[in-house]
Amino acid sequence: MKRPVLGFVVATALAASSAAVAQVSAEITIGQPEQTRIKEYVVKEKVKPAMIKEKVTVGATLPADVELHAAPADWGPSVSRYRSIYTDDHVVLVEPSSRRIVHIVE
Repeated sequence: MKRPVLGFVVATALAASSAAVAQVSAEITIGQPEQTRIKEYVVKEKVKPAMIKEKVTVGATLPADVELHAAPADWGPSVSRYRSIYTDDHVVLVEPSSRRIVHIVE
C-alpha cells in the first residue's frame, strides 16, 4: 500500500520540478546595449502602444487578439527571433509560437 503512495509523491515532485524548469526557461536575458537600442527604436519610430486588459508579466500568455510585431534585426540576434508589443511604456518580447512573454524591457 505504501508503494503506490510513494510513486504518486515522486511523480508529483517530478511534475512540479519540470514546470519550474519550463517557467525559468521562458525568460531571456538582454544586455544593456540591446535594451537601449530597443527603447530608442520605440521613440524614433513612434510605435503605437497596444491596449491590453490583462496584467503583463514574464511567463504570462498574451491573448490571440493582441497583434505581435516582428523584432527588428538591429535589436540583436538574441532578440530578433521574438515578436514584440509596446504597452505601458514597456517593450514586451513574446515567443511567437506560444505567445508567452519572455522579457519586459523597462
